[in-house]
Amino acid sequence: MNNLNNSNAPHLKLAQTHYENFPVASLFLPQHLRTPIALIYSFARQADDFADEGNSSIEERLTLLNSFRDELNLLQAYIKPQTAFFATLGAMIKAQKLPYSPFYDLLDAFSQDVTKTRYANFDEVLDYCQRSANPIGRLLLHLYGSATPHNLTLSDHICSALQLINFYQDIAIDFAKNDDKQRIYLCQNEMTHFHVSEQHIAQQINDKHWQQLMQFNLQRASAMLQAGKPLGRILKGRIGFEMRLIIAGGERILSKLTQVNSDIFQHRPTLNAWDWILMFFKALFKQ
Repeated sequence: MNNLNNSNAPHLKLAQTHYENFPVASLFLPQHLRTPIALIYSFARQADDFADEGNSSIEERLTLLNSFRDELNLLQAYIKPQTAFFATLGAMIKAQKLPYSPFYDLLDAFSQDVTKTRYANFDEVLDYCQRSANPIGRLLLHLYGSATPHNLTLSDHICSALQLINFYQDIAIDFAKNDDKQRIYLCQNEMTHFHVSEQHIAQQINDKHWQQLMQFNLQRASAMLQAGKPLGRILKGRIGFEMRLIIAGGERILSKLTQVNSDIFQHRPTLNAWDWILMFFKALFKQ
């Protein structure tokens, strides 16, 4: 694996430097796992950028995502892929005995982002989370050699919760990012129930209706995160510490969202140096 590690320094750098609220391929993980995790992250990051970044048309975005599917199809058929990245990714998947289904699930989710901008209910949102976030946790458990049914369930709770938290953190950004998208991950039926309209987002209205809707969503995400929290103690050593750090990051963002009374329009919460110190000690001693 030394050649693999050396040839993928750019992917490891991407994983370590691209801003995320939660650690990716961090220094706390065993060294032999950093490059595989960085490759998984690079796959997801590139595909996500196809769906979100730049000014490409819907057709162009879907074509780029389909090119990744084609590469996965070649790998599964034991045919040499078209790009060096997928040759390296395929070698890692084979060496680590990873399933292909999570990679396809990620591409399905990113393709959905291109074409779907509204979610009728929580079942639809959760279905998206199961393909956009849960595959990462499942792949990590396979890398750790800990992909038991119970652990996979706990991981799904954590990953879905983190995806929801990211949605709430980025409501204004997702709505304003591209005029042709204006994506909203809040459930349409719940918005109606709490008397919240899209004008709340467009005009950045933080009234009692908005606060009640957000409080409801934050409490649900918190409960989901807590449901998966035992995984942080089930996993041992540095891997377990990394998981507890990720969970602490989610809890910290939830706390910040609550502290600003759900006004994500004026106070989008991010993690600063002090937050990371608090998360470190919480992961080390409390969870």
